[in-house]
Amino acid sequence: MPQPANVVVMGVSGSGKSTIGKLLAEKLGVPFTDADDLHPESNVTKMAAGTPLEDEDRWPWLALVGDALAAASTTGLVVACSALKRSYREAILASAPATVFVLLHGPRELLSERMGHRDDHFMPLGLLDSQLATLELLEPDEPGFTVSIAPSPEMIVDEIAGKLSD
Repeated sequence: MPQPANVVVMGVSGSGKSTIGKLLAEKLGVPFTDADDLHPESNVTKMAAGTPLEDEDRWPWLALVGDALAAASTTGLVVACSALKRSYREAILASAPATVFVLLHGPRELLSERMGHRDDHFMPLGLLDSQLATLELLEPDEPGFTVSIAPSPEMIVDEIAGKLSD
């Protein structure tokens, strides 16, 4: 790849953003950041209580995500971030215009099953439907692409790396 990649691995909870993001960063030789770690405590508390975030909660967080990507423009960075709405992706792009979005997408049943096996995450299963309702798929004019969550993580990462190098 001619320049370091700035990639946001996006999708709803349970899609594998953190797992795929870490593996992709390793494959690309760039750092990884989980945008969940950038949430202010008030956002984490809200989500842990089963209350969906509102846009007012998200704008400062999205600014931090964009700032992290902008700061890594010479080194590259992979960020796991839900980025469910186009306006959220545009907020990130405002700070880091060279960012590419990779949407991890799959059926609700698979997402629900994966979430049911996690006990180390603040996002309860009850918020999956609100996330799916909020999700705006990537449009053709947005910088990025969609991949299925059905294959193994290694196969997903290979597919993403291949598309990034095209």
